[in-house]
Amino acid sequence: MSTSAEPGPGDAATAPTFDQELLSWLGDATPEVREHDTDLVRAIAAEFAMGFGALAALGPAVTIFGSARTSSTHPSYAQVRAVAAALGEAGYAIITGGGGGLMEAANRGARDARATSVGCNIELPHEQHLNPYLDISLQFRHFFARKVMFVRYAQAFVIAPGGFGTLDELFELLTLIQTATVRHFPAILLGDGEWDGLLRWLRDHALSDGRIDSADLDGLQLTDDPEEVVRIVQASGRSTFREPTWEPGGAPN
Repeated sequence: MSTSAEPGPGDAATAPTFDQELLSWLGDATPEVREHDTDLVRAIAAEFAMGFGALAALGPAVTIFGSARTSSTHPSYAQVRAVAAALGEAGYAIITGGGGGLMEAANRGARDARATSVGCNIELPHEQHLNPYLDISLQFRHFFARKVMFVRYAQAFVIAPGGFGTLDELFELLTLIQTATVRHFPAILLGDGEWDGLLRWLRDHALSDGRIDSADLDGLQLTDDPEEVVRIVQASGRSTFREPTWEPGGAPN
């Protein structure tokens, strides 16, 4: 939850993160420096292998996205904790970004229900601390590797109120669904009135102008009721799960 990392302004004196170095413009860098990029593939592959290895045995799971900045006294914190607990009691592991705010609330709810609680933390220019309610703690240096873990091991997604990080995760998920890159449904929007303006804009502009189809919004479901979240997730099941069409060590067809 957020799963989202939603940092404040960075400290210019802070050492750059791995992703900052990877994605920064190379400018007048020498050919030797540019050729070093190929060496990064090994580090990236190792990070994927770490995540896959740690989560390979994870059972049914739900990923919860939401703000890292929300205090424990905010109503959203209690709501997300209750939703995660209800999902945990129904037999689902909970995956979040492992930090504070609503991520902590989700992992805490999983702990309340004695469900497996997973945190996929991210290296940031300022340190993001892991919350104390995790059974599996993973540290990532690459946003893209971390995002794969959120999607690959979840059969449904709960999106709680958040900022840029949460919106990024929501729209990336919708893009993956729209393009049939994943078939994981549903995407459940949590928070009374939180999403009204965004959904109205999508319908009145993006949809009415033909930039998306009505089916692109069908996977979005709104509720504030933890039990309704569980019912939606259970109804989705894994009916869309497909066995891999490739052999270990080979390439996908």
